[in-house]
Amino acid sequence: MDSLIAANTHFGFNLFKELKKIHDGNILFSPVGMSTAVGMLSLVTRGATTSQLQKVFHLEKDTEGSRTKGEEKKIEKTEEIHEQIQMFLTEIRKLPDDYELYIANRLFGEKTFLFLQKYLDYVEKYYHASLEPVDFVNAADQSRKKINAWVESQTNEKIKDLFPENSLSSSTKLVLINAIYLKGKWDREFKKENTKEEEFWLDKSTSKSVQMMAQSHSFSFVYLEDLQAKIVGIPYKNNELSMFVLLPNDVDGLEKIIDKITPEKLMEWTNPGQMETRNVSLHLPRLEVQDSYDLEAVLMALGLGNAFSEQDAHCSGMDPHSKLQAQRFLHRCFLEVTEDGTEAAEATSMTFTVSSDSGYEYVHCNHPFLFFIRHNESKNILFFGRFSSP
Repeated sequence: MDSLIAANTHFGFNLFKELKKIHDGNILFSPVGMSTAVGMLSLVTRGATTSQLQKVFHLEKDTEGSRTKGEEKKIEKTEEIHEQIQMFLTEIRKLPDDYELYIANRLFGEKTFLFLQKYLDYVEKYYHASLEPVDFVNAADQSRKKINAWVESQTNEKIKDLFPENSLSSSTKLVLINAIYLKGKWDREFKKENTKEEEFWLDKSTSKSVQMMAQSHSFSFVYLEDLQAKIVGIPYKNNELSMFVLLPNDVDGLEKIIDKITPEKLMEWTNPGQMETRNVSLHLPRLEVQDSYDLEAVLMALGLGNAFSEQDAHCSGMDPHSKLQAQRFLHRCFLEVTEDGTEAAEATSMTFTVSSDSGYEYVHCNHPFLFFIRHNESKNILFFGRFSSP
């Protein structure tokens, strides 16, 4: 799944860098969810819109030779990603009962609109998504409530009212939904009696009280000497999923190093061959993060402008006779981390060193850090975030 992993990680990290420009506090989103939604959109685009989607997914690289050969290679890569998403969604369904992890896709389409059967077949094949007819023309608000109820049911009621009032209208033709829900238990739970109230430092002069969980055990660990930061991997049951925490040494160190982090480095640092099993004294705050984004402006900043342009949108793969355009791109996430586990609804060389101290590595997450939850078999990132304000 190398193409999907690279596309998902690039897209997720670039999206994070755009989001941090407009969000000062916590950030939480699902790279897999976003990639899946954009992937379903890419099934229907043509021309310049397709080129922009390929650029967002970094598929424009490695297209040496003639322009025709380059285009053929990009099309092959795009098809490869659809196939890999299909494989990934199939794998997720095989997770053991220790997890509640659901990734659900659905299309809600205006019942009078004639969608190409070929498109519906592709979405069903690659994304396990079916089309549910609704009446946007005569009952837009009732359709909105129906869509919101479906999202709520797929996320264990954690994501409510995804579409606010008046967000859909009689001109809406299609709503494309991806919903993700995760509830997983740690491989080794934090003992509740070890949780204490501590200060979490937003910066060197401002702090807030948090409930700080603690345990000492062996974890995957790497120290990034050049960044003055450390990464610890915290496994869930059966090691199917892991949460990775990137913690800078300094209270205000995160903003200083973010620009030095690339998707390639992030994948390299958390590769099992780079991380070593170390005894770690881990202190991690209880987390509850939820956020919602209207991502049109962010996606346009990443280069996906045509899909939202009435003049330039080209989605003829859905219906050759109508010029559909993406109206809104909404994304909402919820994450709760407790002693039991997680409930959730992304050019200089770096030096890897491991401390020679025979004792415990000390990872005290009492100041801003990055985190992400990864499906270890496929290495796809389910959730990505920054925790900087309790």
